[in-house]
Amino acid sequence: MRKIIHVDMDAFYASVEQRDRPELRGRPVVVGGDPAGRGVVAAASYEARRFGIHSAMPAARAARACPDLVFLRPRFDVYRAVSRQIHAVFRRYTEWIEPLSLDEAYLDVSESPLCHGSATLMAREIKAGVLEQTGLVASAGISYNKFLAKLASDYDKPDGLFVIEPEQALAFIDTLPVGAFHGVGPATERRMRDRGIETGHDLRGYERHQLVDWFGKAGFHYHDIARGIDQRPVVSERTRKSLGHETTYPQDLDSRTLVEEALVPLAERVAGDLAARHLAARTVTLKVKYADFELITRRRTFRRSLTAAEELLGALSPLLDDTAVGHRAVRLLGLTCSGLEPTALAGAQLDLT
Repeated sequence: MRKIIHVDMDAFYASVEQRDRPELRGRPVVVGGDPAGRGVVAAASYEARRFGIHSAMPAARAARACPDLVFLRPRFDVYRAVSRQIHAVFRRYTEWIEPLSLDEAYLDVSESPLCHGSATLMAREIKAGVLEQTGLVASAGISYNKFLAKLASDYDKPDGLFVIEPEQALAFIDTLPVGAFHGVGPATERRMRDRGIETGHDLRGYERHQLVDWFGKAGFHYHDIARGIDQRPVVSERTRKSLGHETTYPQDLDSRTLVEEALVPLAERVAGDLAARHLAARTVTLKVKYADFELITRRRTFRRSLTAAEELLGALSPLLDDTAVGHRAVRLLGLTCSGLEPTALAGAQLDLT
C-alpha cells in the first residue's frame, strides 16, 4: 500500500509577508489586488480569515469585512525563492514529488527507508525542516492515496499533522460535507445538494451509472472517492505533461472586464506553478463554462515559451476574442499550460497555430 504525504504551507504568501515584516505579525493581512479596483484576494492570513476573508474574494469586499485589513501586492520572486527552500527539504525524503503550486505538493514516500519507513515520522521531520529553513509553518496529511492525504492536510490547520489509516477512511469520508471534497466546486455542490447529497455517506449511496448520468465523466471520480478509492500516482516533474487551474465563481461574470480581472489570479497561480517546477510552456488553453453550463476551450501554441503571468495574460487576450465572453455570463474559467520544457531549454520554435 502506498504512503502519500500532502504538504500544504499555511497561508503561504501572507505568512511570508508577516515573516519579513514583523510589525504585521498578529494583524489581518491580505496579499492580492487593489481594493479600490477589481482586485481579488490571492492569500489571507489566519487573522484575516476570522473575518470570513478567503482567496478569490473581491478585494473590495474583503476591505469592507475588515476595516483594519492590510493589503499587500504579491512578491512572487520572494515566494519562488522560499518554495525552492521548501522543495529542497522534500528531496531529502523522496524524488517522487508532485508540486501543485509554490506552497503545496504531494510526496510518495512508499519506498523511502528513512524514519524506519514511517510516513508519519517523515512528515513530522519535513514540517520541522521547513520551519528551520524558512521560518514558516506547514500542515501535512498522510494516507494511502492522494485524495485522502489532501483531506488530511486540511483537517487540522494551521500547523497540522493528521493521518487517515485505511481502516478509518470510510468513517472519515462519511462525515464530510461534499463541498470539502477536492474536485467538487460550488456549482457541483449545489447540484448535489439539490439531489439530497449532503455528505460523503450520501454520495456513496449512489451507483456509478447514476453519478455519471448526473455529472458526466466526473461521476466516475465522485463514485470512487466516496469509497476511498484514488489510483492517481504522484506525478514527478519529469513526467508532467501539463498544469493548470480553474475556478468556479459564486456569482456569474457578466462582462469581459470581470473575466479579465478574474484571469489575473489564475495566471499568477499557473506562473507560480511553472516557476516551482522550473518549466516553461508553449501552449496555452483557456477553458470557459458559460452560465448555462456550455463548456468551450480555446488553445494556441506559441513560437517562444511562456513563463510569467504577464505573458500568460497576453496569450489569453486573443483567445477571449474567440469566445462569447462579454455577451454571455461565465460561471467557470480555467487556464492550462502544456508543451512544457525546462526553462534552461526554452527557445524559439515555429508558431504551430
